[in-house]
Amino acid sequence: MKYEAVIGLEVHAQLQTNSKIFCGCETTFGENANTRTCPVCIGMPGVLPVLNKKALKYVIKTGLATHCTVSPYSRFARKNYFYPDLPKGYQISQYELPICEHGYVEIVVEGTVKRIGLTRIHLEEDAGKNLHQAESNASLVDLNRAGTPLMEIVSEPDIRTPEEASEYLKKLRSILRYIEVSDADMEKGNFRCDANVSIRPAGSKEFGTRAEIKNVNSFKFVQKAIEYEIKRQAQILDEGSRVVQETRLFDSTKGVTFSMRSKEEAHDYRYFPEPDLVPVVTSPETIESIRRSIPELPDAKRERFVKSYELPAYDADMLTQSRASADYFEETAKLSGQPKIVSNWMMGELARLLNADGKEIENSPIKPGHLARMIKMIGDGVISTKIAKTVFEEMYKTGKDAETVVKEQGLVQVSDAGAIETIIDEVIRANPSQHADYKAGKEKLFGFFVGQVMKASKGKANPDMVNHLLKKKLGE
Repeated sequence: MKYEAVIGLEVHAQLQTNSKIFCGCETTFGENANTRTCPVCIGMPGVLPVLNKKALKYVIKTGLATHCTVSPYSRFARKNYFYPDLPKGYQISQYELPICEHGYVEIVVEGTVKRIGLTRIHLEEDAGKNLHQAESNASLVDLNRAGTPLMEIVSEPDIRTPEEASEYLKKLRSILRYIEVSDADMEKGNFRCDANVSIRPAGSKEFGTRAEIKNVNSFKFVQKAIEYEIKRQAQILDEGSRVVQETRLFDSTKGVTFSMRSKEEAHDYRYFPEPDLVPVVTSPETIESIRRSIPELPDAKRERFVKSYELPAYDADMLTQSRASADYFEETAKLSGQPKIVSNWMMGELARLLNADGKEIENSPIKPGHLARMIKMIGDGVISTKIAKTVFEEMYKTGKDAETVVKEQGLVQVSDAGAIETIIDEVIRANPSQHADYKAGKEKLFGFFVGQVMKASKGKANPDMVNHLLKKKLGE
């Protein structure tokens, strides 16, 4: 490669608190405009903010989960800029003294583990939202989001490819959901990303001129935006021109980035300490208490699944993407005693049906106990694997357990040797030429006879017994 990309990501995640960061207003998403506001979050003169203790705890929890150093002393600052959705004319954020610093997140790309450093994690309030109405040539402001607690997670410029950027975001989102500090719902804007992208000649240690791509809201679009930006900057350098430092936006329809403002137009935020909030002092006891509340995280869980359940690394990685998926697997595996078979059903049929309905595994109509019992029925020879797929789909549609579905639809596997032999005799009599060809050496016809027997038994014949008895009968 002629050039190497240098990528750093800034993620804003909405914290899963019931109230806003500096007032008691609810953080409910999707309410009517300006119905979740008060004098504090709309910036009325003379009001004073009060820090949401749970928001602070969640940032510390995130810092500990990502190997950060938690500062015993941190401070809020005013970030000054003027925009209609920022009623105070400044945003309460953090600047020189953030809560968490110097952590890392590990990702796996093409089988190799890579560590992405974290510069800082800090708290800040969200702004409102501008609503532009073309038909009336007017812009309206909804301040329901104003004051919603955000956590900004800033990575080091350690990312080198669009694929690494996507994997980093997925891993970070997984961690936030595991520790239950954010639902990280990208559709609701609760997990947003700014990407800083530059390129440099391969082997160079100096950074190139970067462009910042603002507010990209899906893993796919982040990857596409970075891919385009790398190509754009490479073309500029190949033409002998100079990359301009600027802020850009991504057009997901066209798959291109376009200029929002140049460096000369960028804000000078004039940070200074927030006078209405005292510094945050966090005791070692508090930090340790929060550390103890952190559950087993994806990396540790994945390693344990490989070791304890003897799963392939790929299976373990997929199953631990979310805490709900990992819990579902573990409960089902313990009930059935068949971890690999559970993994196959979860990653195959269950994933297919859930994806088709746009559902998460938490909302699966098939509960762990139901899946475990169905797997036991296969092992006991009550139903075949083929019949199990029919049973599974009916369980998913109705929420009924496997025993009920099998009983109602008469799907019990036929394991009576006499009954199967009768079906085999009928199939052989109905296909004399194929039987003669098989006896003459065309052994591939064995699959034809298996298919005919299973068809005649409506899929209920025990496959192992069919194979055994059919070989015996065809050779006679």
